[in-house]
Amino acid sequence: MHRVCGNTRACAGVTTNPPTFASRPAQKDANMKTLITAAAIAATTFATTVQAAPEAYVLDSSHSQIVFQYNHLGYSTGYGMFSGFAGEIQFDQEDPAASSVTVSFPVKSMLTGWQARFDHFMSPDFFAATDDEMVTFTSTAIEVTGENTALITGDLTLNEVTKPVVLDATLNQVGDHPMEGKPWAGFSATATVLRSDFNLGAFAPFISDEVQINLSVEAMKAD
Repeated sequence: MHRVCGNTRACAGVTTNPPTFASRPAQKDANMKTLITAAAIAATTFATTVQAAPEAYVLDSSHSQIVFQYNHLGYSTGYGMFSGFAGEIQFDQEDPAASSVTVSFPVKSMLTGWQARFDHFMSPDFFAATDDEMVTFTSTAIEVTGENTALITGDLTLNEVTKPVVLDATLNQVGDHPMEGKPWAGFSATATVLRSDFNLGAFAPFISDEVQINLSVEAMKAD
């Protein structure tokens, strides 16, 4: 107990209770619970946003092609194409570097425009391919280089050999497909590989070891 009056005679016998902190622990606990709850909600929301960001797009094999070209004896340029794609793009439009891609297609889906050339490519001189032999590509890193461009590094498995390859990729367009009525995306890319890296270097340098690759793919948002 203590006195609160300056005039001790006038205030004789007048006392007050000292200030108390009895209510503060309860208030502190309430504040702590509020902070913990807010942090938990924020963390859950953030984690959900991060995990949900990449969206699955399935390759549209009817509108996807890989065209390759090589020099033939210095006289001409030979062309071929692969089809029969299967694969998926995990596409994060807000953070493209968080995207990923996997693609596979049969070696024997190669189109050359001439049966004799196809037969030669499938012979022991080159692929010696079986009916179920596949070409696969799995991305390992994506470096964004511009508003709609990126370098996609990945593992290319060809002729039972796996080597890193870099695709110089462009996002052509993304939006609702005018006929399908669902989200759609289109990409193009270029790359250069050496046949000899994949044990396919027969007849080099007369047939160029270096092969130029051009890709154009469409993908639809998965249901």
